[in-house]
Amino acid sequence: MAIRQIRLAGDPILNKVCKEVKQVTPMIETLIEDMLDTMYEANGAGLAAPQVGVLKRIAVVDVGDGPVVMVNPTIMKEDGEQTGDEACLSVPGKAGQVTRPNHVIIHAYDKQMQEYEMEANELLARAFCHEIEHLDGHMYIERVQGGLHDAVYQEA
Repeated sequence: MAIRQIRLAGDPILNKVCKEVKQVTPMIETLIEDMLDTMYEANGAGLAAPQVGVLKRIAVVDVGDGPVVMVNPTIMKEDGEQTGDEACLSVPGKAGQVTRPNHVIIHAYDKQMQEYEMEANELLARAFCHEIEHLDGHMYIERVQGGLHDAVYQEA
């Protein structure tokens, strides 16, 4: 499909609450495909619609086990705790220590608007929480403990 421009921290769209998706139209299908292409092109683990300038409750995540498309996601349950480095495609080259739940259960719809629940631990739980926060107008930098630092990336 297409690579979209990723909005950077300071862009006011990143502070807005996204609107619920009522149905998946061809335009929404294209958006989801473009978001996946954009995330992979940028070597990211997740991307939320506002990061590409669209105020819809849509996010995509892939931490290495294949893509997860989340339409209208919510966190139903969270427990445990993990603290680790977190980064964001909207804050290029930077990372910071963030505490997140170690385990979550989300409720969402896929790109065919089929309802599902998914349980996640560790990195996937972190990614779900990070992307869902974007949909509520928040960024991980609000949670960083001790400030941002230069991100260190490892080749797979």
